Amino acid sequence: MRGFGLIKINLFFIAEFTEQNIDANSQMNYNVLGFNKDILKKEKEVKQMIKSMTGFGRCEITDGERKFTVELKGVNHRYLDVNIRMPKKLNFFESSIRNLLKQYAQRGKVDIFITYEDMSENQVSLKYNPTLAQEYLTYFKQMQDEFELDYDIRVSTLSRCPEVLTMEEQVMDEEELWNGLEKALKGAFEQFRDTRIVEGENLKKDIVEKLDEMLELVGCVEKRSPEIVAEYRAKLEAKVKELLEDVQIDEGRLATEVVIFADKICTDEETVRLRSHIEQMKATLGTAEGIGRKLDFIAQEMNREANTILSKANDLETSNYAIDLKTGIEKVREQIQNIE
Repeated sequence: MRGFGLIKINLFFIAEFTEQNIDANSQMNYNVLGFNKDILKKEKEVKQMIKSMTGFGRCEITDGERKFTVELKGVNHRYLDVNIRMPKKLNFFESSIRNLLKQYAQRGKVDIFITYEDMSENQVSLKYNPTLAQEYLTYFKQMQDEFELDYDIRVSTLSRCPEVLTMEEQVMDEEELWNGLEKALKGAFEQFRDTRIVEGENLKKDIVEKLDEMLELVGCVEKRSPEIVAEYRAKLEAKVKELLEDVQIDEGRLATEVVIFADKICTDEETVRLRSHIEQMKATLGTAEGIGRKLDFIAQEMNREANTILSKANDLETSNYAIDLKTGIEKVREQIQNIE
């Protein structure tokens, strides 16, 4: 019975200890999950930001006795065009560098400049070729016997013979070299991405302001349309009265002419579509990255509607509104060319 009591006590402590460990592990897992959620949230926010295709980044990393410096700049381009300048000994990393850059940029012409310095003393070694040295001595001896010359060969003379002593570069650890280079690349790429985001947000703000101005112009065109019809009816009625004088005016015929004129200059469909395109562009500016091409297509459709309004305009004021719309759309298109 006493032994049974000891077993019961030990089982109690084991159960309590296990429960504490489970609670601790659960808390640790919760903290890790929370940390990962914060990282994912930050990455998602970055992806949802508008990016310009113009940017600059620079990072310098010293890894032990190695020093890596990475600089890059980007400008507008239809696709992702990457040009890399780096030392020959880093050429086998070109594919990895391009794949890494794709995580930070989708479009643009990007020039990358990489410099590498190895300050270690064991980067080169001196190699001695005893077999070749022996052959040199053999032929020197043969030449002495054939031409009856003095045998005056010294060590310094032999060491200057080609390939007897050579300098060889030590084989580099590719993984260790890539680890240092990757740190510099990521630092430069992150700065490059951040500058593109800052400029992208400024572009977004400017485009939204121009879109709001265009909405006001569309409202002016819509407001002016019925006024034009009313003015046309008044002018037509006055002209008919002037020509016919006391003759009774046919209201039906007059109404028909006004309807034909109103249908000819009607821009209701164009203004509705143009307003829809403007709202769609504003909504697109608030979505994820990689929207430059879509915005450019929407701008083309907006320009098409503005051209139609201008062609239908039979009024100087409406024509001026349409010209202002085309000017605003062109300004927006210029800004869109900078968006990734």
